[in-house]
Amino acid sequence: MQKIKCIIIEDEPLATKLLSDYIQQIPYLELCHSFKEALSAGSYMQREKADLIFLDIHLPKLKGLSFLRTLQNPPAIIITTAYQQYAIEGFELSVVDYLVKPFSLERFIAAVNKAYKLLRSQPLIEQAELKQDTCLFLTIDRKRVRIDYDKILYIESRREYVKVFTLLGEHTSKISTTELESLLPSTRFIRVHRSFIVAIGKIDIYTKGEVEVNGKAIPIGKGYKNEELFSRIVE
Repeated sequence: MQKIKCIIIEDEPLATKLLSDYIQQIPYLELCHSFKEALSAGSYMQREKADLIFLDIHLPKLKGLSFLRTLQNPPAIIITTAYQQYAIEGFELSVVDYLVKPFSLERFIAAVNKAYKLLRSQPLIEQAELKQDTCLFLTIDRKRVRIDYDKILYIESRREYVKVFTLLGEHTSKISTTELESLLPSTRFIRVHRSFIVAIGKIDIYTKGEVEVNGKAIPIGKGYKNEELFSRIVE
């Protein structure tokens, strides 16, 4: 039997242990990894397959529902939280189930059975397919706007906002540079400064102190000057 690969995103150790214990009792579930915050989980999902996420809402750095909104092709999601008031918002985001802590093994089984039926009723999305994604969607002026990876030149941090410079123009979105970096494929984009991410394929000139993209000189920050950075630029 092909198992459903799942991950836990939960910052409370006791809650993580309870979920891990429950998952081990379900023969069709395989726990692949657990994370204390969502950004690390997002980076993991760019590399590895996840069919099901057990997602807490109140997480450090990036809240659970905010993280869920950033996922272009989300796997099945089961919310696990101590707060009932987010249930409607969660179901509006098409979560499979909403577990309010503390929940019993019986309630957990009911939730994962829903996920099993959902995932087995349609072909599972292979991670290789996800890696072939060509775009992401950002919230701009209260709308979800598609931005193609191959059109992005560079991204600049503007405090709590970022400005995305593309071949077709500029876009401003309320998201941190770190959050956005976790959504971008690491094979195509590189952080060169705390305030700048650049598209590797759009770099025209580089020195030890800066890169040039479409005529724009972008500084390389002290903490980013290393052999790995320059090797990735010339790959």
